[in-house]
Amino acid sequence: MDAAQDRWNNLIHPKGSLGRVEDICVQMAGIYETEKFDIPKKAIIAFGADHGVYEEGVAPNSQEITKIQFPNFAKGLCGVGALSRYAGADMVAVDVGINCDEPLEGVIDRKIRKGTSNMAKGPAMTREEAVKSIEIGIEIAEECIVKDYRIIGIGEMGIANTTPSTAIISVMTGKLPEEITGSGSGLSRDKIKHKAQVIGKSIELNNPNPTDGIEVLEKIGGFEIGAMTGVIMGCAANRIPVVIDGYISYAAALIAYKINPGTRDYLIASHKSDEPGSDAALELLKLNPILNMNMRLGEGSGAALAFNVIDASVFAYNNMATFEEVGMKI
Repeated sequence: MDAAQDRWNNLIHPKGSLGRVEDICVQMAGIYETEKFDIPKKAIIAFGADHGVYEEGVAPNSQEITKIQFPNFAKGLCGVGALSRYAGADMVAVDVGINCDEPLEGVIDRKIRKGTSNMAKGPAMTREEAVKSIEIGIEIAEECIVKDYRIIGIGEMGIANTTPSTAIISVMTGKLPEEITGSGSGLSRDKIKHKAQVIGKSIELNNPNPTDGIEVLEKIGGFEIGAMTGVIMGCAANRIPVVIDGYISYAAALIAYKINPGTRDYLIASHKSDEPGSDAALELLKLNPILNMNMRLGEGSGAALAFNVIDASVFAYNNMATFEEVGMKI
């Protein structure tokens, strides 16, 4: 990292004047353990899953949308699909818990079961399922890494998944659900109040230990959240930077952080989600997102958009001239 910063200091610009552009490369040099690096291939891994808490009326849209929309990730037709194609990133779509029996076109089938249990009535999953979801994420990440993907973004799809994510963020940060519960995909004010009440009830009923990331996932999480946690852990173990997306991925990052605090060093935060719990989550993770675009789509769309900034940063780092090369003395 020191060597990368020394290189920036010798490139023809006032020292530090490129700000976060420089910071991105310095962090990546630390992750890769070399000041000379490039990104030949990049991918976004997105996980699809449904949620039992949907039956509590916490989402405005039909749960069927998860099954209908998720194949569009693989086809490159949804928000993250289009943005990934523009950024030159490959898209990997994995079903870990979508409520359907049929295979989905272009989607890798690693289904644990057809959605979590209703966390307002008991644990969202068993501990074994929580561990399995993390293991799937690790395995999918490593399958990409051996194919020479040098940076990986994460994304998700699951109607109602802002509810478990808010529950996780509430437990991890100590914020009350009514302080941080947002509209998700478009709830009315009255429905947001109801959603916060469901989250509070779920936390009280399950009483997850905030220091035990796997227990939090087990009791109030989701299969796609666990799988994203696994990608973060798999990337960190293999010294690969992982670009997290928005609100749902913050929950996954918090779980990974509780399991192993060292994972935080491998995270690049793509954007600040417009969900109200974002500030609390990012503050706990000590992450400063690259972008602030008032986005709350999820899917991995923020990670795909941030790839463009990361690519530009690496290109500038590798292609700017040094003061010596242009005969300029400072």
